[in-house]
Amino acid sequence: MPFKFKKLSIPDVILIEPHVFEDQRGFFLENFKESDFKKNGIDTNFIQDNYSYSLKKVLRGLHFQKLPKAQAKLVTTLKGEIFDVAVDLRKNSTTYGKWVAEILSEENHLSLYIPQGFAHGFCVLSNGANVLYKTTQEYSSEHEGGIIWNDPDLNISWPVDDPILSKKDQTLPFLRNLDGDF
Repeated sequence: MPFKFKKLSIPDVILIEPHVFEDQRGFFLENFKESDFKKNGIDTNFIQDNYSYSLKKVLRGLHFQKLPKAQAKLVTTLKGEIFDVAVDLRKNSTTYGKWVAEILSEENHLSLYIPQGFAHGFCVLSNGANVLYKTTQEYSSEHEGGIIWNDPDLNISWPVDDPILSKKDQTLPFLRNLDGDF
C-alpha cells in the first residue's frame, strides 16, 4: 500500500503520508489512489482541482461551501510549506467548533483530507507556497461561506503574526454568527 492514513484529534480529518520512491533522479509518489482511499474510509469522488500560489505570511480562509455544494478536500503542498487548518462546522458533531492543523510541505509530502462540513484555511510559512487541492464539488459562488481567521471562539494558534489577507477574508463573520447546514 503506497499510503499511511492517520486519523487526527477530529477523526474524520485524515493525514495522509504517501510512499515516496527516491533515487538519484528525484522522487515519485502517488498522491491519490481511489482504491486505497476507499479501503481507508475516504469514499469520495473528487471532481475539481484547485491550485494556488501564495507568498509568505498569506493566510487564506477559513472557507467552506454550504449544502448542497459542500466540499470535501484533499490538500497537498507542491512547493513550500503551509500550516493547514480544518474547523468542524457539523453542528451535531462532538467536535463542533474544534480545529486541527498540520504542516504540509514539499519535504514531508503529506496531504490532509478534510471532509464535507468543515471550514478550511492555511497560512504560508515559507517564502512562497504552491498548494493543490482536490474537491468533491465544483466551486459555487452562491454557496461560499467563511469564518474570520482570528475568531476568538476558535482560538486557532496561527504561526504568523499580522498575516496578509484578502479584503473578503478580512470581513468574514464569526462562527457563532453563522446559520445553515454545511
